[in-house]
Amino acid sequence: MSTHDADHADHADHAAPEAPVRFDTKIAVLLREDLETWQRLNVTAFLVSGLGKQFPEVIGEPYADADAVGYLPMFRQPVLVFEGSKETLTTAHARVLSRALPRALFTSDLFTTGNDCDNRAAVRAVHTAELDLVGLAVYGPKNAVDKVLKGARMHP
Repeated sequence: MSTHDADHADHADHAAPEAPVRFDTKIAVLLREDLETWQRLNVTAFLVSGLGKQFPEVIGEPYADADAVGYLPMFRQPVLVFEGSKETLTTAHARVLSRALPRALFTSDLFTTGNDCDNRAAVRAVHTAELDLVGLAVYGPKNAVDKVLKGARMHP
């Protein structure tokens, strides 16, 4: 590396921070407002858990600390969490289906199951219009996700 390159590299470390990254997609979770705190956390984790497998581009690079200890990669963009009434979830569910956006759902029945097989069976046993939704995740273009979530409010 030349002296000029070394000076430039050193200067780059002290350069002004880059402008914030603007994503053209959005990852959002909508939770029913009457959930207990542990339920909100559990539902959120479950809802976003499959997103990286289905859409690997949402996952960033692995992390490492200053001692070179490695950590798993995480989403490359924020996960926005919203809340709303049972009716808000029902409306958002209809909107996400009509727009054919990637989605995940969590129904009240899933609080009583203990494994993935039973979870899928519990959802499969209920017709779409009769699902007792407590959580919904959606991923897609920002404008489309915003339209799905219309009427919901940011989680406090």
